[in-house]
This record gives sequence, structure tokens and C-alpha cells, in this order.
Amino acid sequence: MEQVLVQNSKDEDLYIFGYGSLMWRPGFDYHERHRGQLYGFHRSFCVYSHVHRGTPGLPGLVLGLDRGGSVRGIVYRVAAAQAGSVRDYLRAREQVTAIYREAMLKINLAAGQTITALCYVVESRHAQYAGKLPFEAQVDLIAQGVGQSGANPEYLANTLAHLEEMGVRDRHLRDLHHAVQAKLAVSR
Repeated sequence: MEQVLVQNSKDEDLYIFGYGSLMWRPGFDYHERHRGQLYGFHRSFCVYSHVHRGTPGLPGLVLGLDRGGSVRGIVYRVAAAQAGSVRDYLRAREQVTAIYREAMLKINLAAGQTITALCYVVESRHAQYAGKLPFEAQVDLIAQGVGQSGANPEYLANTLAHLEEMGVRDRHLRDLHHAVQAKLAVSR
């Protein structure tokens, strides 16, 4: 699958939208951090993780920006001088298996401005795209997943905690978290 890589002008700051682990583990220096909302996409556990939170033989399940709805997250502003190296870092982190495509999308900041930010949108034709899985399948995949970046239940817990810090109440993620914790408690 061919990837179209987004470029920005060498003299422009780069904005990056985080909706999952980028909210709590960006991994790069930034000058500003804002709350923002993206329309036309939603946060979904729709990606089989074969690297960061699982393996090909025992996949985990991670978030993707999937079509429809809206999503709140964090927007980072990176200075133009660091934009290239941050973009390279993000490509190495997010594009390991090319499940995401880069897109420059309009984000509404909580302060009222609208900016254009780099977003990683799930590629629905990719083999790792899980789509909308039944709740129990999500629980099973998250409970079993462990990869290079750690345990999948930790990823879910951190994402949920940071959303709640932002005042975002996501009942589905909370229900998933409780079900995963219950499954892990039974298996111990």
C-alpha cells in the first residue's frame, strides 16, 4: 500500500493531533499543548497491534482515527526548526506497518482558533484494520496484548486516564477498562 507523506514548509511550525498514546507519551519536545476537537473522525479500537501492543501471533488492539463522528484530543505545536525531526520520529513510531496514513486536518482548539494539524488516520484497506469488533473480542485482544511499547491494558488505562483529566467521559473505554481488568483478575 503506497503511503503519501505530508510535508510542511521549512519555515512553518508543525501542529500534531494526538488522540491515543500521543496524548500521554508524545516522545518529542513541543512549544505549546492545547485541547482540540476533530470533526469527521472518531477514536476507535480498530487496529490490530502487531508491534507496539501485541505481536502477529498474539495481537493487541489499539486506537485509530476512523471515519465519522468527532474526537477530542491534544494538539502540540512544534517549532519549524524541529518539525522535520519530529515528523521523522512520528513516522518511525506510527508507520511501522503502514496502518495509518498521514493527513493534514482542521482541528478546532478549545480557545476558539482553527488550525491544521498532522493526524494519523487508520487505513481501512490495511490487513491490520479490525473495524468495529464485538465488545468481547476487544476485551480479549486488549487483555492478551503485549508488545514493544508494553502491555495493551496499560495503553487503555493511560488513554482513559488522560481523557478523564481533559473532562472527556468515554463510557465505551471505561467499560472496556473494567472488563479487561476483570478478565485479567480471573486469569491470575
